[in-house]
Amino acid sequence: MPRIRPITDLRNTNEISEICHEKNEPVFITKNGYGDLVIMSIETYEQMIQVIETDTAIAEAEAEYKCADDLLDAKEVLDSLRRKHFE
Repeated sequence: MPRIRPITDLRNTNEISEICHEKNEPVFITKNGYGDLVIMSIETYEQMIQVIETDTAIAEAEAEYKCADDLLDAKEVLDSLRRKHFE
Protein backbone atom coordinates (compact mmCIF):
# COMPACT_ATOMS: atom_id res chain seq x y z
CA MET A 1 0.00 0.00 0.00
CA PRO A 2 1.47 3.38 -0.92
CA ARG A 3 2.75 5.64 1.83
CA ILE A 4 1.23 9.10 1.71
CA ARG A 5 2.62 11.87 3.87
CA PRO A 6 1.97 15.62 4.09
CA ILE A 7 4.71 17.97 2.90
CA THR A 8 5.26 19.19 6.46
CA ASP A 9 6.72 15.75 7.27
CA LEU A 10 9.70 16.61 5.06
CA ARG A 11 11.09 18.53 8.02
CA ASN A 12 11.96 15.18 9.59
CA THR A 13 14.32 13.88 6.91
CA ASN A 14 15.51 10.89 8.93
CA GLU A 15 11.98 9.57 9.32
CA ILE A 16 11.19 10.01 5.62
CA SER A 17 14.47 8.30 4.70
CA GLU A 18 13.65 5.35 6.97
CA ILE A 19 10.19 5.04 5.44
CA CYS A 20 11.65 5.03 1.91
CA HIS A 21 14.21 2.34 2.76
CA GLU A 22 11.86 0.26 4.91
CA LYS A 23 9.57 -0.98 2.14
CA ASN A 24 11.55 -0.09 -1.00
CA GLU A 25 8.52 1.80 -2.24
CA PRO A 26 8.05 5.45 -3.11
CA VAL A 27 6.52 7.84 -0.59
CA PHE A 28 3.89 10.19 -1.97
CA ILE A 29 3.99 13.71 -0.57
CA THR A 30 0.86 15.83 -0.55
CA LYS A 31 0.53 19.60 -0.44
CA ASN A 32 -2.81 21.05 0.61
CA GLY A 33 -4.34 17.59 0.24
CA TYR A 34 -3.17 17.07 -3.35
CA GLY A 35 -0.32 14.96 -4.70
CA ASP A 36 2.83 17.01 -5.13
CA LEU A 37 6.02 14.91 -4.91
CA VAL A 38 7.26 11.35 -4.93
CA ILE A 39 10.32 10.41 -2.89
CA MET A 40 12.13 7.08 -3.04
CA SER A 41 15.43 5.49 -2.11
CA ILE A 42 18.20 5.27 -4.67
CA GLU A 43 17.88 1.48 -4.65
CA THR A 44 14.18 1.66 -5.51
CA TYR A 45 14.88 4.21 -8.25
CA GLU A 46 17.64 2.07 -9.78
CA GLN A 47 15.40 -1.02 -9.73
CA MET A 48 12.64 0.95 -11.42
CA ILE A 49 15.01 2.21 -14.12
CA GLN A 50 16.34 -1.31 -14.70
CA VAL A 51 12.82 -2.67 -15.17
CA ILE A 52 11.98 0.15 -17.60
CA GLU A 53 15.17 -0.48 -19.63
CA THR A 54 14.45 -4.22 -19.78
CA ASP A 55 10.83 -3.64 -20.82
CA THR A 56 11.98 -1.17 -23.50
CA ALA A 57 14.53 -3.64 -24.88
CA ILE A 58 11.90 -6.38 -25.01
CA ALA A 59 9.43 -4.08 -26.77
CA GLU A 60 12.09 -3.12 -29.33
CA ALA A 61 12.95 -6.77 -29.95
CA GLU A 62 9.29 -7.65 -30.40
CA ALA A 63 8.83 -4.77 -32.84
CA GLU A 64 11.89 -5.93 -34.84
CA TYR A 65 10.55 -9.47 -34.88
CA LYS A 66 7.20 -8.32 -36.27
CA CYS A 67 8.90 -6.26 -39.01
CA ALA A 68 11.51 -8.84 -39.98
CA ASP A 69 11.06 -10.41 -43.40
CA ASP A 70 13.53 -13.20 -42.94
CA LEU A 71 14.32 -14.69 -39.58
CA LEU A 72 17.49 -16.66 -38.97
CA ASP A 73 17.75 -19.80 -36.92
CA ALA A 74 19.81 -19.06 -33.82
CA LYS A 75 21.55 -22.45 -33.82
CA GLU A 76 22.62 -22.03 -37.43
CA VAL A 77 23.92 -18.51 -36.85
CA LEU A 78 25.88 -19.53 -33.76
CA ASP A 79 27.35 -22.54 -35.58
CA SER A 80 28.37 -20.28 -38.45
CA LEU A 81 30.02 -17.77 -36.08
CA ARG A 82 31.89 -20.56 -34.28
CA ARG A 83 33.21 -21.92 -37.58
CA LYS A 84 34.20 -18.46 -38.76
CA HIS A 85 35.95 -17.27 -35.58
CA PHE A 86 37.15 -20.40 -33.81
CA GLU A 87 38.21 -22.81 -36.53
